[in-house]
Amino acid sequence: MSTSSTSRISFLKGHGTENDFVIVPDPDNALALPAPVVARICDRRAGIGADGVLHVVRSAAHPEARDMAAEAEWFMDYRNADGSIAEMCGNGVRVFAHYLQREGLVEQGGLAVATRGGIKQVHIAKDGDITVSMGRALLPEESATVAVGERSWPSRNVNMGNPHAVAFVDDLAHAGDLLAAPPVSPAAVYPEGVNVEFVVDRGPRHVAMRVHERGSGETRAGGS
Repeated sequence: MSTSSTSRISFLKGHGTENDFVIVPDPDNALALPAPVVARICDRRAGIGADGVLHVVRSAAHPEARDMAAEAEWFMDYRNADGSIAEMCGNGVRVFAHYLQREGLVEQGGLAVATRGGIKQVHIAKDGDITVSMGRALLPEESATVAVGERSWPSRNVNMGNPHAVAFVDDLAHAGDLLAAPPVSPAAVYPEGVNVEFVVDRGPRHVAMRVHERGSGETRAGGS
């Protein structure tokens, strides 16, 4: 893809449960990926189209990850579809690991991946399945109300390395079209924005969910 008259970016495309990403290999962190370029890449009409960008960089080459390089060789520099920087993406880290394994950069088995949300432990199975240990969820006491139109619901503040406001609803249709981020109040609870999940309890160990991802909009799945 050409981002200007003089620069080109090599890329691949991947998805985890239809949460899709543009993968940009850049081991030496040589590429400039300003927000407008990332937004153009992710634009489904004018660009390639994706929920986000996985910038693949060696940890030692990135200033935000050098302190993690001894434990994790690779850093997932994740960007939302609007170009904003994000801490972590659950499906993204699985796709990231699949790319590394496919390219022969890592072996099957355990893999540590550096992210802005900390080091995540990924397992690449012989059959190709990739799982990630997200670690223990943090449940900050501060919470917010989520609103759609005339309806509003209390939400639970959940931090998985990135922030989530989880609201239980009676019907997923109540979330509306999710073309815009649902307002949360007070907004100060999430000064950097938040991923919003609308959840219906379908029984023991079974929920249905819709998610509006911060900086990306509604996605077909969410791994965090």
